[in-house]
Amino acid sequence: MSTLNRRPRRLRVTPAMRDLVAEARVHPRQLIQPHFVLPGVNRREPIASMPGIERLSVDLLLEVVAEDLQLGIGAVLLFGLPTAKDPRGDCVADPDSPVTRAVAALKARFGADLIVMTDVCLCAYTDHGHCGLLSDEGEILNDESLPNLVKMAVAHAKAGADVVAPSDMMDGRVEAIRAGLDAEGLSHVTLMSYSVKYASAYYGPFRDAADSAPTSGDRQTHQMDARNVREALRELDLDLEEGADIVMVKPALAYLDVIRAVAERSSVPVACYNVSGEYSMVKAAAARGWIDEAKVVRETLHAFARAGADLIITYHARSALKGGWL
Repeated sequence: MSTLNRRPRRLRVTPAMRDLVAEARVHPRQLIQPHFVLPGVNRREPIASMPGIERLSVDLLLEVVAEDLQLGIGAVLLFGLPTAKDPRGDCVADPDSPVTRAVAALKARFGADLIVMTDVCLCAYTDHGHCGLLSDEGEILNDESLPNLVKMAVAHAKAGADVVAPSDMMDGRVEAIRAGLDAEGLSHVTLMSYSVKYASAYYGPFRDAADSAPTSGDRQTHQMDARNVREALRELDLDLEEGADIVMVKPALAYLDVIRAVAERSSVPVACYNVSGEYSMVKAAAARGWIDEAKVVRETLHAFARAGADLIITYHARSALKGGWL
């Protein structure tokens, strides 16, 4: 056979041809922009370790989200910075917390045009910074932590959240939250589980942003070991059995193989979280002129889609769309 009949380059000759036959595509409506919500009014705090990302009070958050909607970003994921913390994180269900206030305000202004998601975890609400309650010996108390996680999810849902997203990695929390929502007449609320969340070094800048670093120890007893993928599939199966509507892999960039494995097995949509450390590394290298930020972000987002992610949580969402990087 002539070599002229074996020319894959024919499908690469122009940008239009490459776009026509592209196997992985990223649409603005796949992107979810995270936000950190402050108490008070007219407050804006840049996050030094995450250039371009700010903590915002609710009034300013509304203006930023309005601009993002015009870009095509139709979903947000909210994290809150409470006014006070305690050992149990009992303030998680406060109807006047930054997150519950933000949920109510966003839904009042944007209604069904915006999907409002909330993170459900105790780490930012406890004075010790762990994702669950602690024993006197410093052990994470799994079952004892579930009631406060349920209260938090219910409070967010009552405020109008479309999606609650438990990120704590306590065993059984998906089933407990689903039952708690249903008991309150909130069966319409979607549950997106951080099903496969690794104990990762990529979370450092986030812990600055959310003021959620543990004061002692680490999170390796409940977050997953980075060396494991079969364990990820077990976590996936359990969350599906317990009622998760969407499952997530976190982090994303160093775990593309896990995203692929989960996507091939999951019967529900798969999200991935392009986490703070992954974002900040790109920003730092771009600021020094070492990489082309637009090209690297575009390549990264397409890698998530190629691996099988249906939804992409990323701090790059606004820049990627505003800059036309996709």
